[in-house]
Amino acid sequence: MAVSTYQGMMNALVKWTPQFIPLLCQLLHGCMHQLGRHWRTNGWVPLAVDGFRSDAPRTQSNEAAFCAKNYGKGNRARYGRKKSKGMRRKRNKENPPHPQGPQVWVTMIWHMALRLPWLWKVGPSNSSERHHAETMIELGKCPENTLFCADAGFVGFPFWSHLLREGYDFLVRVGANVSLLSDLGYCHFQEAGSEGIVLCWPRSARKSAQAPLRLRLIRIRLGKTDMWLLTSVLDPKRLTQKLAEQFYRMRWGVEVEIRGLKQTLDRAKLRCRDSHRLMVELEWSILAMAVAELFALKEQLAVKEVKRQGKKQKPDPAHRSLAQTMRALRECLRQPLVIPVPGRDLATLLREAVTDDYVRQADKRARYRPKNHDKKPLGDPKLQHLTRRLRSQLQAIVAETAA
Repeated sequence: MAVSTYQGMMNALVKWTPQFIPLLCQLLHGCMHQLGRHWRTNGWVPLAVDGFRSDAPRTQSNEAAFCAKNYGKGNRARYGRKKSKGMRRKRNKENPPHPQGPQVWVTMIWHMALRLPWLWKVGPSNSSERHHAETMIELGKCPENTLFCADAGFVGFPFWSHLLREGYDFLVRVGANVSLLSDLGYCHFQEAGSEGIVLCWPRSARKSAQAPLRLRLIRIRLGKTDMWLLTSVLDPKRLTQKLAEQFYRMRWGVEVEIRGLKQTLDRAKLRCRDSHRLMVELEWSILAMAVAELFALKEQLAVKEVKRQGKKQKPDPAHRSLAQTMRALRECLRQPLVIPVPGRDLATLLREAVTDDYVRQADKRARYRPKNHDKKPLGDPKLQHLTRRLRSQLQAIVAETAA
């Protein structure tokens, strides 16, 4: 029976969303697999992982479900108060600051070549994005030769061990938040393009007699910045430095996807005042964005050649525009019973929903963007020498494992 009221529709979505979303994601993956040559890049299925927050209305239901119980009492909050001491205005006792409003944390796995959402998980504002990623990787079966690409937030021996146990590889940017063991010193990594084999073996893993992770550390240069990439792919032929740099550049697309959800689809601030309905609103917003982009990509890839900047080239998912896609859908939905004139039908509009192709002459960065003094630079990873005691402990673990 079809629902006829808003309340009935929302109640039905709250009831059936947990059953529908996994099934629809499987159908989405099957449609993505049928898109052809963009499914794999040099033999890999590249998936990016990232997390973000969306604001929620300040209601009792949302505050109870999404607000952090210990907000302002953690180490990060104490560090921020210490760094900004003396720079803030004195607190007005008559008008004290409001507590932190409710926010929803979303962790998204995103196909970097097709530029489409793969999986996502929603939780309270204090959720762990690494725990979200581990849960999605366990439940959602990823294809063979999947390479997870992530920024510096997805680091740590437990998370990397979980990926390797599931049979997947990873490529992660690292910095001073990671300690590694190696016979190679910093002198080996002075220039961009240098690489070497390192061990990830924290103290907790050594105490529990766990074997270290053997990884490959690469130093690259993107623009004016030197970056360190850590990967579980030890063979340089399977993952060359040039390909690793290409994958990390492609990873930035997930940031653009998040911006499209927040700005183009206007989901930076959610609408529902009930926590259960708010979760449903966000889940179906992400799925609707994925389906709309899939329709546009299917129409664009059906064209053999496109003309951009005066040159003929094959269609590229990187040229798809979410804003133009939404305009095309809205134009057709406004007049559903009218037969469109040639050139204004939905297929043609989706085919033309691409980004502009002119060469920009000026920088797009805002000149008024303030610097965040509390955000420290990522720095270099801590490379420690593999001592004789650690060597003997490692040999004992290897011998015990072999036996």
